Amino acid sequence: MKLKLDVALSLVAIGVLGVLNSAHAAPVYEIVNIDDFDLKGTLDGTRNGYAMGVNANDELVGVSKGKKKLSTSDVEGEGDIFDDENDGIAPEEIISYSINNPIIANNFAFVAAQNGTEGAWLPTFESINGTTVPSDTSVINSVDTFYYGINDAGLKVGTMTAKEKKTLNTSTTDVTDDYWYFRDYEYRGVAKVADAEIPLPPPYTQYVKDDKTVELGGWSAATAVNNLNLVAGYASTGISKYGAERVDFCLSKDNTLPVDVCVQREQYPNSSGTRNIQYQTRAYVWQIDENGSPVGTELPLGLTPASDNTLTLTAQAMGLNDNGVVVGRSHVYRNGSSKALAQDAAYWAKDAEGKYKYHWIPMGNKISSSIAYDINDNGIVVGSYRSYIQGYPRDKFFHFDINTPEVGYVTPNDFSSKPTDLSSKPRDINNKGQVVGYIETTYDKEKPRPKAGFLFDKSTGEFSNLNSLLTCASKGFEQDKNGNWQRHQILVEEDGSGKTLTYDADIMVVEANSINEEGTIVGTAFIRKPIYQRDTDGNIVLGDNGKPLFELNGKGEPVTGYIPRMVVLKPAASDAQACTVDDSVDTGNYERKGAASFMWLFALPLLWLRRRVG
Repeated sequence: MKLKLDVALSLVAIGVLGVLNSAHAAPVYEIVNIDDFDLKGTLDGTRNGYAMGVNANDELVGVSKGKKKLSTSDVEGEGDIFDDENDGIAPEEIISYSINNPIIANNFAFVAAQNGTEGAWLPTFESINGTTVPSDTSVINSVDTFYYGINDAGLKVGTMTAKEKKTLNTSTTDVTDDYWYFRDYEYRGVAKVADAEIPLPPPYTQYVKDDKTVELGGWSAATAVNNLNLVAGYASTGISKYGAERVDFCLSKDNTLPVDVCVQREQYPNSSGTRNIQYQTRAYVWQIDENGSPVGTELPLGLTPASDNTLTLTAQAMGLNDNGVVVGRSHVYRNGSSKALAQDAAYWAKDAEGKYKYHWIPMGNKISSSIAYDINDNGIVVGSYRSYIQGYPRDKFFHFDINTPEVGYVTPNDFSSKPTDLSSKPRDINNKGQVVGYIETTYDKEKPRPKAGFLFDKSTGEFSNLNSLLTCASKGFEQDKNGNWQRHQILVEEDGSGKTLTYDADIMVVEANSINEEGTIVGTAFIRKPIYQRDTDGNIVLGDNGKPLFELNGKGEPVTGYIPRMVVLKPAASDAQACTVDDSVDTGNYERKGAASFMWLFALPLLWLRRRVG
């Protein structure tokens, strides 16, 4: 049977399009990784794809996720210490790590390029730490890998986990196939050029007490790289007070597990999503020399803790420019007051002696926290702060010039001539002052808000929803014989039970993560797809004919949903026009499959949550 539901385009799409302004001077963009109204946006064998960074040569790095069902820890990151909203993974999607279960990878780094060896902008798997392509179901990977940045010479940076180890479980009578599972570290920074991998270890990896040494592994992450092969990120420099107490327990007679297994249990996220073993974390840089060897440098914390201070203090570097100026955030006592501890945006620059010096980006008392994500070669920092606006916590995009720090940070207006309460976060800025990121697009107070990628031009102050700059063909439209634009109809001829499905093509850019000097933008888009049934292990359920079964609504009809995929946008030809079709009166057949599937529409790519671990 053919499916045609009597539902209008989702309120989410209406909300997104309702804020678009067709009158703009920003460049027109087209999505260039579209193939037959589909996005070439993830690796085979995975569900979701995210583009994280692009260089001057139109080469990008990204991450594919979802070989298995996602867990709360996959979403929230390794001990995530940010206050960002949950991204809406349903309870039935939860898989928790346990020392009693094998470790199965769910994240795979990839590259793509305009002139890619396997095709233009085709995601191509990259092995790190021995991982194998996710489409090879004969191999079970235990290593999660992530790429976050790439420089013009092709040096890529990100993180990796250690490989799974196992030891016989001696707590049961029958130990023939019963093991405990653990690994040497939870995550570690890594750089890669060609086939050469360069681990970026943290300075603190061992716990030493009396005559005993415990290998903890610590943690580190590489978040960005400049064209001088300087890598920015963060690393463990010590252990938290409570973490030390938990390691002491593992060393005590009260512990019945092997020490390595006990330590692993304490490093896994617990039911509340936190880890018992936390680390003192500092912003860090690694200089990769001509021989491919990294030399690490710890950047100063934003405060000097008292000798009896037992707090776990954190600083993280998130971006840097080709002048070696690093940006991120750090714990700091605002205005020197120990009663005003906050995590605020910061930058680190070398002084006359060549040593990095910490600089606070001043924030007012009404701002609870802030972070800087990137800085261009002209010294313009972009970041966001969190504050209550109209009674609700919101994140607002700001820019700051390190050449005139006395001016303070500036909060641009977005879709209005006046400030709004729409949350927004920047991700990247190029040397032309073009900023990309994401912004909310509706003004609901009590409901989750959909998001869209934005382009901001600092020189003109123009702020654009990227969806309003796209050509019609980049949004899922095609022309009929009269030259009128209409949504392309996608037909899925048969599922495992013989049902057919017809639905409207639909593409929405929800986040922009990187922009190069030529204006190429990479990020994430939602694309409409059929929803297929999955079993409790996350595998697609097949019918008698070997084809997957559609997920059905309460009426027994197939439904569609939105899936995140890598997206690449390039400035269109000079005569191209942005699409002016009024989507709000268009009809579609999207229907949510419970609240959790609907929440995917409001979710930002998971990678930034995973990136901000610590």
